[in-house]
Amino acid sequence: MTGLEHLLPYIIAFLVAAVFTAVTLPLVIRSCSYFNSYDMPNARKVHKAPIPRLGGIVFMPAAALGLCAALYLTGNESHRMEISISTLAMFSGAFMIYMIGILDDIISIKARHKFIIQAISALLMPLCGLLITDLNGIFGLYEIPLWVGYPLTVILIMTIVNAINLIDGIDGLSSGLCILILSAYTYVFAINEYPLIAELNAAIVGALVVFFCFNVFGRVGHMKIFMGDAGSLFLGYVCAYMGIKSLMRPIAPVDCGEEQMLISVTLMLIPTLDVVRVFFQRWLSGRNIFDPDKKHIHHLFMSAGLSMHKALMAIFIMFATICLINYGLWECRFPLPLILLTDVAFYAIVIVFVNNRDKNEAA
Repeated sequence: MTGLEHLLPYIIAFLVAAVFTAVTLPLVIRSCSYFNSYDMPNARKVHKAPIPRLGGIVFMPAAALGLCAALYLTGNESHRMEISISTLAMFSGAFMIYMIGILDDIISIKARHKFIIQAISALLMPLCGLLITDLNGIFGLYEIPLWVGYPLTVILIMTIVNAINLIDGIDGLSSGLCILILSAYTYVFAINEYPLIAELNAAIVGALVVFFCFNVFGRVGHMKIFMGDAGSLFLGYVCAYMGIKSLMRPIAPVDCGEEQMLISVTLMLIPTLDVVRVFFQRWLSGRNIFDPDKKHIHHLFMSAGLSMHKALMAIFIMFATICLINYGLWECRFPLPLILLTDVAFYAIVIVFVNNRDKNEAA
């Protein structure tokens, strides 16, 4: 098989999902007026006018259509054999997350109720055998018992789901990070000969690239749209699945499991650290952890004087810097725990620096 033939399924999945998204998003924008589904401005949000917020409704059908097109047009029957119980669990959980997100975008649902649905969706993965059973040497820990693996997996899934959801506060941030994350997982699963999952990732990336253009470059009142909870919750669940699935045998065999662990941690580091930091800030200050505020990383950059687009670029640069640091340290044979501590230190330094800039701006 030539290189182009090998890439063809991923190109098809990407393009079909991208075209579907480009065609349907304008229709979704018009339908938002019917459902009165707009993200209204307030003191916490950065936009100043109502914006349609049902953009994420196209992600799941675009991904399904792109994947089916890749399977059909390439005629690779062997791909169909990859569908396992864990894959079906992911689809079921993602559909639940997707539906509760749509309902929240249309009629608004209490955070606690969304949290319950997230917990049920997260439980589907370990119940179907997709769970973390090996920490690959982090802090000297390797194989862990099931009674630890089950809750750890559920907590991790819910953390990532909420991380992607809560970081979706400025144009292009959540979609842009997910383009980078899922592009990396497309490569990871492709080289490990899991083409079905890789094609699914390629399809989602295709939908996200088109959405990113509408979200970042669309004008208010003319082709600008937010993804809403339907999109951010769905993307968070997919990212969680990809991260955990990539750590399962034989994708991450014993001799390279630590490397795959590093890849997953690197990709999810910024949104995960952000949601954990904000959670503890709210908890330690005695506030309700579900109450929204302006403490997320994009808010901090903007409070320090950056425009929304400059804050977006700053976070992308942070992401790229962490990737380069981790790659360099890994190539220099640094142990994984030390690399992770370096990442946390780098993140903390950035947060302290931005906070100090915020205080200087206020003064």
